[in-house]
Amino acid sequence: MSAPAVPTAVLRSLRLPRANGLFLASLIVVAIMVISAIAAPILAPYDPDFVDLANVLSGPTSTHWLGTDALGRDTLSRMMFGARSSLLGPLLVVILSTIFGILLGLLAAWRGGWIDAVLARIFDLLFAFPALLLAILAVALFGKGLAAPVAAMSIAYAPFVARLVRSLVVTERTRPYVAAYRVQGFSGGWIALRRVLPNVMPTVGAQSTLNFGYVLADLAALSFIGLGVQAPTADWGAMINESRGALMSGQILPALVPAIAVVLVVIAVNIIGEEFSDRIGGQLSS
Repeated sequence: MSAPAVPTAVLRSLRLPRANGLFLASLIVVAIMVISAIAAPILAPYDPDFVDLANVLSGPTSTHWLGTDALGRDTLSRMMFGARSSLLGPLLVVILSTIFGILLGLLAAWRGGWIDAVLARIFDLLFAFPALLLAILAVALFGKGLAAPVAAMSIAYAPFVARLVRSLVVTERTRPYVAAYRVQGFSGGWIALRRVLPNVMPTVGAQSTLNFGYVLADLAALSFIGLGVQAPTADWGAMINESRGALMSGQILPALVPAIAVVLVVIAVNIIGEEFSDRIGGQLSS
Protein backbone atom coordinates (compact mmCIF):
# COMPACT_ATOMS: atom_id res chain seq x y z
CA MET A 1 0.00 0.00 0.00
CA SER A 2 1.42 3.38 -0.94
CA ALA A 3 1.72 6.24 1.51
CA PRO A 4 -0.57 9.29 1.26
CA ALA A 5 0.49 11.87 -1.30
CA VAL A 6 0.21 14.83 1.07
CA PRO A 7 3.97 15.52 1.45
CA THR A 8 4.56 15.40 -2.31
CA ALA A 9 1.62 17.67 -2.99
CA VAL A 10 2.72 20.05 -0.28
CA LEU A 11 6.26 20.23 -1.62
CA ARG A 12 4.91 20.94 -5.09
CA SER A 13 2.98 23.87 -3.64
CA LEU A 14 6.25 25.44 -2.46
CA ARG A 15 7.82 25.78 -5.89
CA LEU A 16 9.56 29.10 -6.41
CA PRO A 17 7.77 30.09 -9.65
CA ARG A 18 4.60 30.64 -7.64
CA ALA A 19 6.36 32.77 -5.04
CA ASN A 20 5.49 36.45 -4.67
CA GLY A 21 8.03 39.25 -4.80
CA LEU A 22 8.28 39.71 -1.04
CA PHE A 23 8.94 36.02 -0.56
CA LEU A 24 11.67 36.02 -3.21
CA ALA A 25 13.23 39.16 -1.71
CA SER A 26 13.30 37.44 1.68
CA LEU A 27 15.01 34.41 0.16
CA ILE A 28 17.62 36.69 -1.40
CA VAL A 29 18.28 38.47 1.92
CA VAL A 30 18.75 35.17 3.75
CA ALA A 31 20.93 33.79 0.94
CA ILE A 32 23.19 36.85 1.02
CA MET A 33 23.63 36.55 4.79
CA VAL A 34 24.35 32.83 4.60
CA ILE A 35 26.86 33.22 1.78
CA SER A 36 28.56 36.08 3.63
CA ALA A 37 28.88 33.90 6.73
CA ILE A 38 30.21 30.85 4.90
CA ALA A 39 32.61 32.75 2.65
CA ALA A 40 33.65 35.38 5.19
CA PRO A 41 37.37 34.44 5.15
CA ILE A 42 37.36 34.91 1.37
CA LEU A 43 35.00 37.87 0.97
CA ALA A 44 35.91 39.99 4.01
CA PRO A 45 38.32 42.76 3.00
CA TYR A 46 40.06 42.87 6.42
CA ASP A 47 40.78 40.77 9.46
CA PRO A 48 37.70 41.37 11.67
CA ASP A 49 39.90 41.80 14.76
CA PHE A 50 42.49 44.13 13.19
CA VAL A 51 42.68 47.29 15.29
CA ASP A 52 43.55 50.57 13.57
CA LEU A 53 43.50 53.35 16.17
CA ALA A 54 44.42 55.88 13.49
CA ASN A 55 41.14 55.20 11.71
CA VAL A 56 38.58 55.15 14.54
CA LEU A 57 34.88 55.66 13.77
CA SER A 58 35.45 56.64 10.17
CA GLY A 59 32.44 56.88 7.91
CA PRO A 60 31.96 54.90 4.72
CA THR A 61 34.95 55.22 2.39
CA SER A 62 36.32 53.43 -0.63
CA THR A 63 38.49 51.31 1.68
CA HIS A 64 35.90 50.78 4.42
CA TRP A 65 32.50 50.56 2.78
CA LEU A 66 30.58 50.54 6.08
CA GLY A 67 33.11 52.55 8.07
CA THR A 68 34.95 51.42 11.20
CA ASP A 69 34.06 50.95 14.85
CA ALA A 70 35.48 52.52 18.02
CA LEU A 71 38.68 50.48 17.68
CA GLY A 72 39.15 51.14 13.98
CA ARG A 73 38.01 47.64 12.96
CA ASP A 74 36.32 47.31 9.58
CA THR A 75 32.55 47.10 10.10
CA LEU A 76 31.86 45.16 6.90
CA SER A 77 34.40 42.48 7.80
CA ARG A 78 32.99 42.15 11.30
CA MET A 79 29.47 41.92 9.89
CA MET A 80 30.49 39.02 7.66
CA PHE A 81 32.25 37.13 10.42
CA GLY A 82 29.54 38.10 12.89
CA ALA A 83 26.96 36.44 10.65
CA ARG A 84 28.56 33.12 11.54
CA SER A 85 27.74 33.13 15.24
CA SER A 86 24.55 35.15 14.70
CA LEU A 87 23.14 32.55 12.30
CA LEU A 88 24.80 29.41 13.66
CA GLY A 89 23.30 29.80 17.13
CA PRO A 90 19.68 30.00 15.94
CA LEU A 91 20.28 27.18 13.47
CA LEU A 92 21.52 24.88 16.24
CA VAL A 93 18.57 25.80 18.45
CA VAL A 94 16.09 25.14 15.65
CA ILE A 95 17.68 21.77 14.79
CA LEU A 96 17.86 20.56 18.39
CA SER A 97 14.44 21.86 19.42
CA THR A 98 12.85 20.39 16.28
CA ILE A 99 14.39 16.96 16.85
CA PHE A 100 13.42 16.84 20.53
CA GLY A 101 10.01 18.35 19.82
CA ILE A 102 9.22 15.81 17.10
CA LEU A 103 10.24 12.88 19.29
CA LEU A 104 8.29 14.09 22.33
CA GLY A 105 5.23 15.15 20.35
CA LEU A 106 5.14 11.88 18.43
CA LEU A 107 5.50 9.90 21.65
CA ALA A 108 2.74 11.86 23.39
CA ALA A 109 0.29 11.53 20.51
CA TRP A 110 1.00 7.92 19.61
CA ARG A 111 1.16 6.44 23.10
CA GLY A 112 -1.40 8.72 24.77
CA GLY A 113 -2.54 7.93 28.33
CA TRP A 114 -0.33 8.88 31.24
CA ILE A 115 2.66 9.56 28.97
CA ASP A 116 0.67 12.21 27.13
CA ALA A 117 -0.56 13.70 30.42
CA VAL A 118 2.92 13.89 31.97
CA LEU A 119 4.49 15.42 28.88
CA ALA A 120 1.64 17.95 28.66
CA ARG A 121 2.36 19.11 32.22
CA ILE A 122 6.10 19.37 31.46
CA PHE A 123 5.32 21.46 28.39
CA ASP A 124 3.06 23.74 30.44
CA LEU A 125 5.88 24.22 32.95
CA LEU A 126 8.36 25.17 30.25
CA PHE A 127 5.85 27.54 28.63
CA ALA A 128 5.78 29.47 31.93
CA PHE A 129 9.44 30.51 31.47
CA PRO A 130 10.45 32.76 28.56
CA ALA A 131 13.29 31.39 26.45
CA LEU A 132 15.45 34.42 27.18
CA LEU A 133 15.02 33.93 30.92
CA LEU A 134 16.09 30.29 30.66
CA ALA A 135 19.11 31.36 28.62
CA ILE A 136 20.12 33.91 31.26
CA LEU A 137 19.77 31.23 33.95
CA ALA A 138 21.93 28.86 31.89
CA VAL A 139 24.61 31.54 31.53
CA ALA A 140 24.55 32.12 35.29
CA LEU A 141 25.07 28.40 35.90
CA PHE A 142 27.50 27.46 33.12
CA GLY A 143 29.14 30.72 32.08
CA LYS A 144 28.97 33.14 29.18
CA GLY A 145 29.25 32.12 25.57
CA LEU A 146 27.13 30.45 22.92
CA ALA A 147 26.85 26.87 24.21
CA ALA A 148 24.76 27.48 27.34
CA PRO A 149 22.17 29.77 25.68
CA VAL A 150 21.82 27.38 22.74
CA ALA A 151 21.16 24.45 25.08
CA ALA A 152 18.68 26.44 27.17
CA MET A 153 16.78 27.81 24.19
CA SER A 154 16.64 24.39 22.59
CA ILE A 155 14.82 23.18 25.70
CA ALA A 156 12.60 26.26 25.73
CA TYR A 157 11.53 25.97 22.09
CA ALA A 158 11.11 22.18 21.99
CA PRO A 159 7.60 22.31 23.60
CA PHE A 160 6.33 24.57 20.80
CA VAL A 161 7.34 21.97 18.23
CA ALA A 162 6.17 19.07 20.41
CA ARG A 163 2.71 20.51 20.92
CA LEU A 164 2.33 21.15 17.19
CA VAL A 165 3.51 17.62 16.33
CA ARG A 166 1.17 16.12 18.90
CA SER A 167 -1.88 17.89 17.47
CA LEU A 168 -0.96 16.90 13.92
CA VAL A 169 -0.24 13.27 14.77
CA VAL A 170 -3.47 12.93 16.79
CA THR A 171 -5.34 13.93 13.63
CA GLU A 172 -3.26 11.71 11.34
CA ARG A 173 -3.61 8.56 13.42
CA THR A 174 -7.38 8.58 12.86
CA ARG A 175 -7.04 8.51 9.09
CA PRO A 176 -7.95 5.35 7.15
CA TYR A 177 -4.42 4.66 5.89
CA VAL A 178 -3.17 4.18 9.48
CA ALA A 179 -5.88 1.57 10.14
CA ALA A 180 -5.02 -0.10 6.84
CA TYR A 181 -1.36 -0.43 7.81
CA ARG A 182 -2.36 -1.85 11.20
CA VAL A 183 -4.55 -4.47 9.51
CA GLN A 184 -1.60 -5.47 7.34
CA GLY A 185 0.42 -6.17 10.48
CA PHE A 186 2.81 -3.22 10.47
CA SER A 187 4.00 -2.19 13.93
CA GLY A 188 2.89 1.07 15.51
CA GLY A 189 6.45 2.41 15.57
CA TRP A 190 6.94 1.69 11.88
CA ILE A 191 3.67 3.41 10.96
CA ALA A 192 4.46 6.44 13.13
CA LEU A 193 7.99 6.95 11.85
CA ARG A 194 7.69 5.85 8.23
CA ARG A 195 4.19 7.02 7.31
CA VAL A 196 2.71 9.47 9.80
CA LEU A 197 5.81 11.53 10.52
CA PRO A 198 6.55 12.37 6.84
CA ASN A 199 3.00 13.71 6.52
CA VAL A 200 3.43 16.23 9.34
CA MET A 201 7.00 17.28 8.57
CA PRO A 202 6.16 20.07 6.08
CA THR A 203 4.03 21.88 8.67
CA VAL A 204 6.66 21.33 11.37
CA GLY A 205 9.33 22.67 9.04
CA ALA A 206 7.32 25.84 8.46
CA GLN A 207 6.98 26.37 12.21
CA SER A 208 10.69 25.76 12.76
CA THR A 209 11.44 28.39 10.11
CA LEU A 210 9.43 30.91 12.13
CA ASN A 211 11.23 29.83 15.31
CA PHE A 212 14.57 30.66 13.68
CA GLY A 213 13.72 34.36 13.56
CA TYR A 214 12.58 34.42 17.18
CA VAL A 215 15.72 32.64 18.36
CA LEU A 216 17.97 34.96 16.36
CA ALA A 217 16.42 37.98 18.07
CA ASP A 218 16.75 36.33 21.51
CA LEU A 219 20.41 35.42 21.03
CA ALA A 220 21.22 38.89 19.67
CA ALA A 221 19.59 40.41 22.76
CA LEU A 222 21.64 38.09 24.96
CA SER A 223 24.88 39.14 23.26
CA PHE A 224 23.82 42.78 23.52
CA ILE A 225 23.62 42.57 27.31
CA GLY A 226 27.00 40.85 27.42
CA LEU A 227 25.90 37.30 28.22
CA GLY A 228 26.22 35.72 24.79
CA VAL A 229 29.17 35.67 22.39
CA GLN A 230 32.13 37.37 24.03
CA ALA A 231 34.65 39.85 22.64
CA PRO A 232 36.67 39.93 20.50
CA THR A 233 34.53 37.43 18.53
CA ALA A 234 32.35 39.28 16.05
CA ASP A 235 28.61 38.94 16.64
CA TRP A 236 25.78 41.23 15.58
CA GLY A 237 24.32 41.61 19.06
CA ALA A 238 27.74 42.17 20.60
CA MET A 239 28.58 44.72 17.90
CA ILE A 240 25.53 46.78 18.87
CA ASN A 241 26.66 46.65 22.50
CA GLU A 242 30.21 47.67 21.60
CA SER A 243 28.88 50.70 19.69
CA ARG A 244 27.10 52.32 22.63
CA GLY A 245 30.00 54.70 23.19
CA ALA A 246 29.97 55.69 19.53
CA LEU A 247 26.27 56.50 19.79
CA MET A 248 27.01 58.98 22.56
CA SER A 249 29.38 60.80 20.22
CA GLY A 250 26.82 60.88 17.43
CA GLN A 251 28.26 58.03 15.37
CA ILE A 252 25.28 55.77 14.69
CA LEU A 253 26.58 53.65 11.81
CA PRO A 254 28.54 51.05 13.87
CA ALA A 255 25.37 50.24 15.82
CA LEU A 256 22.89 50.80 13.00
CA VAL A 257 24.43 48.32 10.55
CA PRO A 258 24.24 45.20 12.78
CA ALA A 259 20.83 46.27 14.09
CA ILE A 260 19.49 46.51 10.53
CA ALA A 261 21.00 43.10 9.75
CA VAL A 262 19.18 41.51 12.71
CA VAL A 263 15.88 43.15 11.76
CA LEU A 264 16.20 42.22 8.08
CA VAL A 265 16.98 38.56 8.77
CA VAL A 266 14.21 38.22 11.37
CA ILE A 267 11.65 39.79 9.02
CA ALA A 268 12.87 37.77 6.03
CA VAL A 269 12.78 34.47 7.90
CA ASN A 270 9.31 35.24 9.29
CA ILE A 271 8.03 36.02 5.78
CA ILE A 272 9.48 32.75 4.49
CA GLY A 273 7.98 30.78 7.37
CA GLU A 274 4.57 32.41 7.01
CA GLU A 275 4.59 31.82 3.26
CA PHE A 276 5.35 28.14 3.79
CA SER A 277 2.64 27.91 6.46
CA ASP A 278 0.04 29.59 4.22
CA ARG A 279 0.85 27.36 1.26
CA ILE A 280 0.83 24.19 3.33
CA GLY A 281 -2.44 25.20 4.98
CA GLY A 282 -4.01 25.99 1.64
CA GLN A 283 -2.81 22.72 0.13
CA LEU A 284 -4.07 20.61 3.03
CA SER A 285 -7.46 22.33 3.08
CA SER A 286 -8.03 21.91 -0.65
